[in-house]
Amino acid sequence: MIAADTSTWISFFEGDAGSDVTALAAALGARQVVMPPPVLTELLSDPALSKPVARVLLELPLMKLEEGFWQCAGILRATVIAKKRKARLGDALIAQCCIDADVKLITRDADYKAFVGSLKLI
Repeated sequence: MIAADTSTWISFFEGDAGSDVTALAAALGARQVVMPPPVLTELLSDPALSKPVARVLLELPLMKLEEGFWQCAGILRATVIAKKRKARLGDALIAQCCIDADVKLITRDADYKAFVGSLKLI
């Protein structure tokens, strides 16, 4: 199973090219995609999101938050910030979901490189 970041989903829906979009399309075709709750929240926050696209997103298996998720996400974010790296809250939450589930993350957002070591990126 793999997950995709919001940036990759947006690029996928806009028909952009890229290795991340290709990987997402292949994973969708193989029914190997799980949805991190923060990504779903970000995507559903778009007022221009069509109902058919929203339905597709809602049909994907949603990753479950583990016991202690919020504490672990805070510690993960603090660790990255202590290294003087950018760690947006949404990115930390998405990273923690993937770390807990031992799921690789497809992304085109270079900010996730700050989480490498704990997070596996595609």
